[in-house]
Order: sequence, then structure tokens, then C-alpha cells
Amino acid sequence: MLLWITFACLTAAVAALLILPLARGAEPVADSAEGEAAVYRDQLRELERDKGLGLIGDEEAEYARAEIGRRLIATADKDAKAETASVKRRGSLAVMGVTLVVPAVGLCLYLALGSPWLPAQPLAARLENPGNNIELLVAKAERHLAQNPQDGAGWDLLAPIYFRTQRLGDAEMAYRNAIRFLGDSPERLAGLGETLVAANDGIVIEDARTAFEAAIKLRPDDARVRFYLALALEQAGKNDEARVAFEALARDTPPGAPWLALVNEHIVKTGGTVSANDDTGAGRPPGNPTDEDVAAIGSMAASDRQAAIRGMVDTLAARLEEEPNNIEGWLRLVRSYAVLGDRQKAAEALNTGLKTFPASGNEGRQLVALGQEMGLSLTNSVGDNAAGEGAKP
Repeated sequence: MLLWITFACLTAAVAALLILPLARGAEPVADSAEGEAAVYRDQLRELERDKGLGLIGDEEAEYARAEIGRRLIATADKDAKAETASVKRRGSLAVMGVTLVVPAVGLCLYLALGSPWLPAQPLAARLENPGNNIELLVAKAERHLAQNPQDGAGWDLLAPIYFRTQRLGDAEMAYRNAIRFLGDSPERLAGLGETLVAANDGIVIEDARTAFEAAIKLRPDDARVRFYLALALEQAGKNDEARVAFEALARDTPPGAPWLALVNEHIVKTGGTVSANDDTGAGRPPGNPTDEDVAAIGSMAASDRQAAIRGMVDTLAARLEEEPNNIEGWLRLVRSYAVLGDRQKAAEALNTGLKTFPASGNEGRQLVALGQEMGLSLTNSVGDNAAGEGAKP
């Protein structure tokens, strides 16, 4: 760093040497310039007086007038040159100030606020010891893959990191490369499908459905994959088939699983009902809908059901403002907004919940895991390892 400070000082010195000639003043003008002009004007008046008295002829008077006029013009030129030189000098001082003062002020600020005495940290050295810096870890992996593009393990490592950091295009490429070089696995296929869903605003497109179908063949009990396949049926307008798939998933889900509420909401949305055995009300945290609420929504017409769900969600949000110590309520609120397609409110609810339940605790890790699962942005200071995989379906 001292080397760069030395270069800055040398630059300022060279700039000063270059500007010095511009800062020099113009040649001094004789103080008698104005007096000379006054003398010449007096001579013109005397010439007119002598001509009127007949002391000088017309031809001699014309010659004398021309000579006095020439001298008067020469004096005026001196004044004009002096004014121009003064303007140039002021401009040169301004240029000198901008050229010298700005670098000098910048250097002083750096010395006062910066850290010029710290040792240099080249990128190569930082990549060798990235520590817990996730950005450097990713950069190191990317540099390795640029030199070894057929390293499937590297792509497999980067893919979920890309997904969590919302680099969805890179995540899709990494998952496809990992599958191409390492072969199919439930994790890679499910990750690819989930990435495609997130990149298409929650729509299970054909490529995503194909990936999920391949993943379910390798791991038939994967709740997350089963959920997305049921969601694909719902989005395709096959409500009866979707309801059957959601109900089967709810039956196979252990009590208290964090994704059970979301599954039950989709059961209701596709025209089904939720029994007390599916989502018991015992020990229900305040603000969550009762079994009667869920059953009432299930009996409504499709046109009224969405408005009723929206009303329940708004009521839950209002109650959580008054009683925020309700982790199940926050999980349900985030999922509900996601189901309604309002990802912005889902992200806001997620980050508001993290203010009550920090990511370092068990409840906070559930919120973080849910946010990562849904591809929501976390504005709180949350570590990459704050959430466990156990909270994901």
C-alpha cells in the first residue's frame, strides 16, 4: 500500500510541474498606460485648436491626427492584452487547484479513514484461505470448474449454493452438469425441479415435472417431491387428482411436520376437507384457524373460497402483530402468502418472524429453512448453515 501512496505523491508532483507555467502571470503592463492615453487625447484637442486658429494647415493637421490616433490605439491594445492575460491567469489557478487539491484531499482522507498499513491481500491468496466467506468459497469453486469443467462433484457442490443465493440460472446449469457427469440422484433431480419452479414464479413447468417424476422413482417417500407433483396436477386444473395426492401426502406426514399445514391448505383449495385427525387443534397456538374454519372453507363455492382464505390470512397476520411469539403462526402465514401467490408479503412475514425468532434458535432455523425452500429473500443477517434440512419437505 505504501507503494501506491508513493505513486500518488509522485503524480501530484508531476502535475504541479506541468501546471506551473500556466500559473505564471502575464508580462507587467506599464503603470503609465492610462496616462499616455490621456496625453494623446489632449494632443488631439490642441491639434483641433491650432487648426481653428490657422496655426497649422489642413494637410499637416491630418498627418498629425493620424499619428496621434495610431499611438492611442497602441495604448488601448496594451490594456486589452493585460485584461486577457489576467483572465488566463485566473483560469490557470483554477486548473491548478482542481488538479492538486482534489488528489491531496483524497490522499488525506484515505490516510485518515483507510487502512494503508494493512498488508496486501491478493485474490489468489484469499482464494487459498477463504475461511467462512461464502463468496470466496464460490469463487474458488468456480475457478476450479473453469479449469476442470467435467468435475461433477464441483457442480454438485455449487448447485444448492446457487439456489440459496437466488442465482437460479446458474443453479439450473450446475444441477444439469452434476446430473450429466455423476448421474441421477433424488437430491439432484429434486433440486433441479425446485430450481425450475422457483425460476418460473412457482409454476411447475414440464421440465420440472419430469425431474420430479424421475426423483420419485428413486425415492418414493420424498415428501417434497410428492408435494410438487401434486401441485403440478393442481396447476393443470386436475383438482380431483391433486386432492387425492395431497390427501395421501397428509396421511403419510408425521404429526407436527412443518409442511403439514401447507398440504392441508391445498387439500381445501382443491375442494377437499381436513378432518381433526389431519390437523388436530389440540395445543394450537393462538391465531391459527380452527378445524371448523377449515371445514367451513371446504364447503364454500370456489369463487368464495379464495376470498375466505385471504380473510383468514389477514386475520392471522393481525393476530401475530399483537402476539408474535407463535412460531407455528409465522410458518403458516409465510406458507399462506406463498399459496396465494403473494411472494413479497411472504418474504416480509418471514423476515418479521425472524425478528421474534432469531435464526440461531430452533424456531428461527425452521423459518430460514422454509424461506430457502420457497426461494424467499432473507434481509436479516442469517448464516448459510442456520437452517437444517430437516425442516424441508
